[in-house]
Amino acid sequence: MVVSVLELLPKDYGYVAIVLVLYCFLHFYLGFLVGQARKKYNVPYPSLYAIESENKHAKIFNCIQRGHQNSLETMPIFFTLMVLGGLKHPLISTALGLLHNVARYFYFTGYATGEPNNRLKHGGGFHFLAILGLMFCTISFGWTLINQPVSP
Repeated sequence: MVVSVLELLPKDYGYVAIVLVLYCFLHFYLGFLVGQARKKYNVPYPSLYAIESENKHAKIFNCIQRGHQNSLETMPIFFTLMVLGGLKHPLISTALGLLHNVARYFYFTGYATGEPNNRLKHGGGFHFLAILGLMFCTISFGWTLINQPVSP
């Protein structure tokens, strides 16, 4: 009997995949906003950040850029934890992934005000809670694998 990979995955694992794609759409949107800010605040490519001595809008642009960049920096962690933790806990991982997506949006919009401390206001800091929850889901998955009986 041949078993496909899809038959091995939990039925609700599709939600995990959808949340990951939603995160990709969020990043396309944030990247678009950075592009708009480049034009508005005159920060040409390939400069990653504006230089404060050369651009009076450097702080606001740099905050917008950092909001996006920080989300990119944490993306591999988020994806890894979602994929692995979702194998044992697909619905919990989906809920945590949605929380992470929403919190990341508010993190960015708070940062984009030009005041870095605003990134954690209005729910932006909840992405830490989501990552912590996903870590527990992934640990649970790993522990389950370790404790499986050995096949003959």
